[in-house]
Amino acid sequence: MKKLLNTLFVTQPDVYLSLDGDNIVLLKEQEKLGRLPLHNLESIVAFGYTGASPAFMGYCAERNISIVFMTMNGRFLARVIGASKGNVILRKKQCLVSESENLSAKIARNFIIGKIYNHKWILERMTRDYPLRVDIGEFKASSRQLSSIMMSIKECEDLERIRGLEGQAALIYNKLFDQMILQQKEEFYFRGRSRRPPLDNVNAMLSLAYTLLANDTASALEGVGLDAYVGFLHRDRPGRASMALDLMEELRGVYADRFVLSLVNKKVMNKEDFVRKENGAVIMTDEGRKKFLTAWQNKKQEKITHPYLGERISWGLVPHAQALLLARYLRNDLDEYPPFLWK
Repeated sequence: MKKLLNTLFVTQPDVYLSLDGDNIVLLKEQEKLGRLPLHNLESIVAFGYTGASPAFMGYCAERNISIVFMTMNGRFLARVIGASKGNVILRKKQCLVSESENLSAKIARNFIIGKIYNHKWILERMTRDYPLRVDIGEFKASSRQLSSIMMSIKECEDLERIRGLEGQAALIYNKLFDQMILQQKEEFYFRGRSRRPPLDNVNAMLSLAYTLLANDTASALEGVGLDAYVGFLHRDRPGRASMALDLMEELRGVYADRFVLSLVNKKVMNKEDFVRKENGAVIMTDEGRKKFLTAWQNKKQEKITHPYLGERISWGLVPHAQALLLARYLRNDLDEYPPFLWK
């Protein structure tokens, strides 16, 4: 159980939500796990719940406290709310900002600043932790280039220019990705991003990690009442969760890329976990995918201190924290959207 920005996250599995007066009571096999006043809560997010009492749901509906149900893997199931109040206004504001490229750029640049900052941090940490394994001069020069690009993006209000600068930063970062693979170099290498289909073992893992992260981010957005398909940086396209892709930009490197690198460098994944198809596509075996997904779920349980909120949360709650902050910015409760700047 974790309270964050007036949202209660129930992360233990098989918990029943019940009401006692003006309090939520969390029960597991008739054992009381916790009790918390409801009057300060705006929403409740339950992962892997067993149920909720009608009295509890009615109480929350009357007081505009939303209840969000997720699977233990973080897939969005449903959101229960009472009569429409704030959420309609929030989604209308999201659509209004999305319609304006100028307003969209003011938020999109923060997503990309967060992404580039985290890429820069990854490069700096490699030079600190493995000075004899990487080209320090090249890494430091690339880090300075990323800093320069961030300064250009900071004042940019043009979406196309932001995309162009982001592309430059991605090329600089991707050029060094292969050096960050320290083990199993013959079987795991990175010559460039390939997708649909991935053409090597590393790209196969990156594609799956990005898909999982996009799903987690989409669920987080739905949980706070935002539309995962109405984006700012990624423009509307049928079937594409554009806002989920926006919000995950700042987490790609620090969350997904570092996860993939750790699986290779710690030899969790090996060459037997992949097969190459006749068309050149590389896919994971059933056993490889199982290992990957197990490690992903374990990663989501690891605790960190959120750099903006200053609170200890699990990695799995980071997309939810960022979605909450984005919703607060759109409601004018924050002067600016604070990207996830990890170090």
